[in-house]
Amino acid sequence: MRGRQVAALLLREPRLRWRVDPRLPATIAGQRVRDVRRRAKYLIIDLDAGSLILHLGMSGSLRMLDPATPLEPHDHYDLLLESGRCLRFNDPRRFGSLLWSAGDPADHPLLAALGPEPLTSAFNADYLARRARGRRVAIKQFLMDQRVVVGVGNIYASEALYRAGVHPRRAAGRVSGARLAALVEAIRAVLGDAIRAGGTTLRDYVDADGTPGYFRQRLYVYERAGRPCRRCRTPVRHVVQGQRSTYYCPRCQR
Repeated sequence: MRGRQVAALLLREPRLRWRVDPRLPATIAGQRVRDVRRRAKYLIIDLDAGSLILHLGMSGSLRMLDPATPLEPHDHYDLLLESGRCLRFNDPRRFGSLLWSAGDPADHPLLAALGPEPLTSAFNADYLARRARGRRVAIKQFLMDQRVVVGVGNIYASEALYRAGVHPRRAAGRVSGARLAALVEAIRAVLGDAIRAGGTTLRDYVDADGTPGYFRQRLYVYERAGRPCRRCRTPVRHVVQGQRSTYYCPRCQR
């Protein structure tokens, strides 16, 4: 998409998570794509006079297609390019979003308070120790706070805590510096492994080519309650934290 000009935005269904501004098609027509990047779970498409901020929601997908490709149910908009291709958004649940930022998208209310990316140097043991100091919240919920670090969802938080040997209910402020350093490395390793495996498909996730993610086959604890730990053979336990399922080994994680 970089360097291409926007020919039109064909908006079929504006009622996404937030209603799409009806002025948006006229605003972006004729603008050129300067860059395409990501911040947390938001895709940012920088144009001449601002940026589109896209989110897939829980079930959304983006595909680059020939505009003549027959529509499927829940195809909500096409971003047509002068190259003759289009970026088509499909979302059965309509939890995705399409927003416009005329200024720096980093200042948008949805992005301004986000923590660092977990695969960058800004996310390190010293940073995590500063943020955890004095915090009584459980370490798993702490890691899932997007203001602390982005991109560590429920599955990956459970898996990283297992790899680092940290009990998910331990207060964040009571995790030692050495264990926080191990946790940072575990988070990076888990995310790296998941990316290489194409993500984790539990129900309906597929990538842009329609391919499911295969990281589920490599999970150590998630959704393995009652099954033996892959290291010590102790049965994996399941608890609920913040209305989310947590899985851990009571022997390997302290």
